[in-house]
Amino acid sequence: MARPANPHILASLSLFLILALSACGGPGSVNLLPATLTPTPSPTPTATPIPLAVSVNGEGIPVPEFESELARYQQAQTTLGKTASLEEATKAVSDEFIDILLLAQAAAAKGYLVDDAALQGRVDSLAAKTGGPAALAAWQTAHGYTDATFRSDLRRQMAAAYMRDQVAASIPGTAEQVHVKQILLYNSEAAQQALGYLKAGWKFDDLAAQYDPLAKGELGWFPRGYLSDQAVEAAAFALQAGQYSDIIQTQAGYDILYVVARDPARSLSPDALLTLQERALKDWLTQRRNESTILIAP
Repeated sequence: MARPANPHILASLSLFLILALSACGGPGSVNLLPATLTPTPSPTPTATPIPLAVSVNGEGIPVPEFESELARYQQAQTTLGKTASLEEATKAVSDEFIDILLLAQAAAAKGYLVDDAALQGRVDSLAAKTGGPAALAAWQTAHGYTDATFRSDLRRQMAAAYMRDQVAASIPGTAEQVHVKQILLYNSEAAQQALGYLKAGWKFDDLAAQYDPLAKGELGWFPRGYLSDQAVEAAAFALQAGQYSDIIQTQAGYDILYVVARDPARSLSPDALLTLQERALKDWLTQRRNESTILIAP
């Protein structure tokens, strides 16, 4: 699946000192501690760590942000007329956050950082599309965002989108491809009969047209990595032009393939290019997961 992207003051020390001194008395007044007393230093407050729902290589998603995203996911499923258990929804949201963090971290490693100006530009663009800043703020509230969490999520999404584009760009526009036709049957006896006809001298095109009058067995051109059934793809690329395969049992039935032509560097169709890009992204994420430290809160 190539995929689109989704979406937070300083006190003045000098002012503090002026206010503190003015509270002690009039001009020139100074309050001193007795010489025998030593002031006890105030303990430095320790910041309470924010619990993380998901952590990837030490960087994570705070529990409140995760819970808000979980609620949005469940609402989206309901809107689509689908149902998902809490366990299924939690896993889906966890997986999405893990992928986004892996992509964003890789983007940062490449030197891509979403600075405040770029982030604000994206916010302004979204505001213009939704009807203005007030409309965008209303949308954020309706979907469980604060301005801070919205900007944090948007920053991650922008970095992840950059890295997705980098992975997609690694797929060249041409590849070795085969032009294939098939005879697909649904029981082994019929497949054996069709194979017998081929061995007896029947032309593949004529036989394919009898079994499939509409498409005549046409599969078209495709590269390696395009078909979901790897056995069929491997059999196709093992053939030379003009050759047909033995019977291949698949989830769909029983296949006999025929290679019409081969091309070592044929331009990819838009669908084939997208499929290879999606597969490359999936493989990239799998490798990154295996190389990363990922923690999910129980």
